[in-house]
Amino acid sequence: MLSLDLEEFMFEVKDGAIKHVGPSNKTATAKLYDVDGVDVREFGDKRVKLAFEDEDGNEVEVALFPEQAREVARGIELLEDDSPVFE
Repeated sequence: MLSLDLEEFMFEVKDGAIKHVGPSNKTATAKLYDVDGVDVREFGDKRVKLAFEDEDGNEVEVALFPEQAREVARGIELLEDDSPVFE
C-alpha cells in the first residue's frame, strides 16, 4: 500500500503533461507498506539506490551517499541485536 500526503499542492494538466503550479515551499510524504521486493544497487558514480516495491507495483526509490547507506546498515544491525522484531 502506498500512502501519499501532498500538503496543498496545485497541479496543472496541459497537453497531457502534469506540472506543479503552486509555490515551491510545499512538502510531501510518501510511505510504502507491505513491501514485497527490495533492491540495492549503485546509482551513478557516488550513490547507492534502495528500491522498494509492493505487490500492487507501487515503488519507492531512495538514493543515498555511501555514508548514509552505512548509517542505515548500522541502524539495522543495532535493531537486530536489541529488537524482538528480529527474533
